[in-house]
Amino acid sequence: MDQYLAEAIKEAQKGLQEGGIPIGSVLVYNGKIIGRGHNRRVQKGSVILHGEMDALENAGRQSAKIYQKSTLYTTLSPCPMCSGTILLYGIPKVVIGENETFMGEEKLLKSRGVEVIVEDNDTCKALMKSFLKEKSDLWNEDIGV
Repeated sequence: MDQYLAEAIKEAQKGLQEGGIPIGSVLVYNGKIIGRGHNRRVQKGSVILHGEMDALENAGRQSAKIYQKSTLYTTLSPCPMCSGTILLYGIPKVVIGENETFMGEEKLLKSRGVEVIVEDNDTCKALMKSFLKEKSDLWNEDIGV
């Protein structure tokens, strides 16, 4: 398994242990993780802290040149909000753990020139499937259903 996806999975597991939604993400620049995060909507009472948003927030303020040479790793296909942020900052590559339990805006990302790689990772799928079985109402709230 890719070392950065493994780090995103660790973030997802951390979120689940905290009582949140098991989605994790890391932002990588020049082979180094510059931001990591996990979905913390429940933990922080936030409307926007999806895993990708948390990783970007934790990367701190960066110049456009940094984002434009970075890769975002996420355990789950990015939703419209997170995809919009990827496009806004010009992140050129997104590596997704899985898109079976939720299909985000991959077509939009690809249509705008973002390289999208789906790893079809069993650990990512198992985390979400278990969560969806136990807390579907919380998931529906997270994605605006």
